[in-house]
Amino acid sequence: MTQVQDNRIDIPALLARLPLFQELTPEQVIKIAAQAREKRLTKGEMLFQKGDPSRGFYVIVFGQLKLAFPSSSGNEKVVAILGPKQSFGEAVMFMGRPYPLFAEAIADTLLLHVAKDTVFELLASDPSFARHMLAGLSMRLHSLVQDVESYSLRSSAQRVIGYLLQHCLIEGDGDFTGSIEITLPTSKQIIASRLNLTPETLSRIFHDLAEAKLIGVQGKQITINDLKRLREYDF
Repeated sequence: MTQVQDNRIDIPALLARLPLFQELTPEQVIKIAAQAREKRLTKGEMLFQKGDPSRGFYVIVFGQLKLAFPSSSGNEKVVAILGPKQSFGEAVMFMGRPYPLFAEAIADTLLLHVAKDTVFELLASDPSFARHMLAGLSMRLHSLVQDVESYSLRSSAQRVIGYLLQHCLIEGDGDFTGSIEITLPTSKQIIASRLNLTPETLSRIFHDLAEAKLIGVQGKQITINDLKRLREYDF
């Protein structure tokens, strides 16, 4: 989190570290920062609802948001769980259409809103910014394709194991055999929706993995007893 005294943030410094803005000149970053606006949300507060108009895109400074589709039955389908330094809303901004889903803070959150007029002006004047914006949108599309592939070809347990492995802080050595402590970033209900599972299915898989002595579960604290075994485990 980039903060200075009096609970203010250094917006140019924050934006300059985002992949989207890394190759811009300091003058260009300052220009964008001058037009960016802070938005603070408390846990449970909505940023926008499905059908609201888009007037730019957002960058998360700190906190967490979920993007989800509502349903008439009261359930929801979580599309993404987003955290610090992640941006969202670019595609809808370009399409000029209302939001197809809603955004809700799942922790106290600080956002920056970058107005679309500022973005369009920079796109017209700087081809490198346009390339970075396209690259970011392409990566987002690739992630969605991977999601569809995961839901179609991987079992429920494989999805859960993959999710746990993504949150391990150990890098590289696949022969590591020690235990790893991780903290789930949000509630199990939200994680289940993100993985296209019911909460009951997620709980059952956690129980099965614990019975196999692969993990330990204590609330949001997960102990991975053996990273190598978990990677190789097959249901």
